Amino acid sequence: MPTTLRLVVDQVVAPVPGPLGRYTEALTEALIATAPPGCDVEGIVSSSPPADYDALLTRFPGLSGLYKTSLARRELAAAWQFGLTTSPGGGMIHAPGLFAPLRRHDSTAGIDQTVVTVHDLLAWTHPESLTSATVAWHKGMMRRARKHADAVVVPTHALAERLAMVADFGDRVRVIGTAPRPGLKLRADAPARVQQLGLPGDYLVTVGSLEPRSGVVDLLEALGRPGVPDIPLVVIGPETWGELHLAAVAEEAGVAPSRVRAIEASDPSGLAAVLAGATAFVAPSHEEGAGTSLIEAFSLGVPVIHSDTPAYVEVSGDAGMSVPVGTGGYADRLAAAVATVIDGSDLAEHMSVKGTDRARAFSWRDSAERVWQLHADL
Repeated sequence: MPTTLRLVVDQVVAPVPGPLGRYTEALTEALIATAPPGCDVEGIVSSSPPADYDALLTRFPGLSGLYKTSLARRELAAAWQFGLTTSPGGGMIHAPGLFAPLRRHDSTAGIDQTVVTVHDLLAWTHPESLTSATVAWHKGMMRRARKHADAVVVPTHALAERLAMVADFGDRVRVIGTAPRPGLKLRADAPARVQQLGLPGDYLVTVGSLEPRSGVVDLLEALGRPGVPDIPLVVIGPETWGELHLAAVAEEAGVAPSRVRAIEASDPSGLAAVLAGATAFVAPSHEEGAGTSLIEAFSLGVPVIHSDTPAYVEVSGDAGMSVPVGTGGYADRLAAAVATVIDGSDLAEHMSVKGTDRARAFSWRDSAERVWQLHADL
């Protein structure tokens, strides 16, 4: 009888999969591909429409099956928060997030084990960026994880250090990195895709929203500083945040609204075309738990300018240009970094080569093999 790893795949078919959905999709695919002899992977999913079940089995043909809970997603999230349901049988359970059936169990024999994943600590550090219900849910699930999780996976050592200040997991924390999303490859039609979007020959790319933590507002202020080249900015993310609108914020920063545009790039090959065509990728966020966006840019040979948030510094190594956030003058420092990279073609080429080399250190296959080893060691 095979040893089964039960993986919570629910986020893949959530209404808005988001970064967690992409992480779940990539990890699931890699876990199936790297399953040791005598092991298989089964999905755990909330009660969903039949079309969602079919979509999961089609997306992951290597799944041995699906465990379908009796509760729908919202009800299941509430039930698991308060420990009102048991797990789908014994054995190994791996959750790509905190959404997991955490309960009291005997882990001494290593037969029953539950591992969860923490991607950020926004519920503690920036609760204003989330709804009050979401903050309460994350804090409740973290308390349950502290009591019942056999291990906690985080994407960076930087986040592991921050996590220790929120909850004491002792030696149960494991650092397992991320990698570029599946399908993030340049295709032959990349130039046509860029042309279809109406993008100019030179432009910067960033990812995020106008939420202060993301640093996009700081970047806009930087682009409005005197002496910064008049280069357009492509924001991969929403055009509005609350009452703020990208064009209005740009204009207030001294940047012509025509220089700035927001696009949605959910298609991996489309995103690859946009990233690869950029003069540089800028990651100005004030706080991150992972650095996946940097890895994706590195993998396509794009020069990267990033803040000195610890997760970015860790992921980047010295392949990108780090800009201190500090307590003041951040926009000025970003402006200087952008001008330096744009005006220095040799520097940009050097950064491109270093970034491509750095990207080779990250792969989903390696991450999946480490997940399998983690469960074997428990």
